[in-house]
Amino acid sequence: MPLMSFLLRSDRTVAQNSLKRDGCWKDIRSPRQEGLTIRYYVRILNAMKTLTETHVVSTAPPSAFFARWADTNTWPEWNTDTEWVRLDGPFIHGTTGQLKPKGGPKVRFVIERLDTREFVDVSRLLGARLTFGHFVEPMPDGGCRVDVTVTMDGPLGWVWTKILGKGIAASVGSDLAGLAALAEADMRADAQA
Repeated sequence: MPLMSFLLRSDRTVAQNSLKRDGCWKDIRSPRQEGLTIRYYVRILNAMKTLTETHVVSTAPPSAFFARWADTNTWPEWNTDTEWVRLDGPFIHGTTGQLKPKGGPKVRFVIERLDTREFVDVSRLLGARLTFGHFVEPMPDGGCRVDVTVTMDGPLGWVWTKILGKGIAASVGSDLAGLAALAEADMRADAQA
């Protein structure tokens, strides 16, 4: 939960100047007290919270995982909480898209990082960012290890963590195992072709 401290404007000059410098101050007009403006200062430490971390070791090469991530139409095959996913362009850094969780509203996301070892997508929620980091490490004897880390940050991250955290933590491991099984099946199918 973010640390919040409220400082009333009085003789707190040092704290006041620090908060102004950091851009964490607001004027609020109280509806009950006409004409009275209360200036308060809020300092929010947007600590990132890790919701879950998991990994899988697979016989499939890294390219099989990236091929599955790039084909967003197949995400519901391994991501059991997702109805559909659509990209607004190619599977590259900076592309935006939408996904529809089962029983939830559509959510916009952006591919924040993408290279041969990393795929990071970020969903922007009201007052928070939900980040899925996928990291692929090739193994010396073939195959790879895939690590997934899910984090939440932002001023309202603690609220979203309470709403989504347990569900995400419960499903990411099985989703990754399902993705690995499909990537390995793709690899076997390619070998037979």
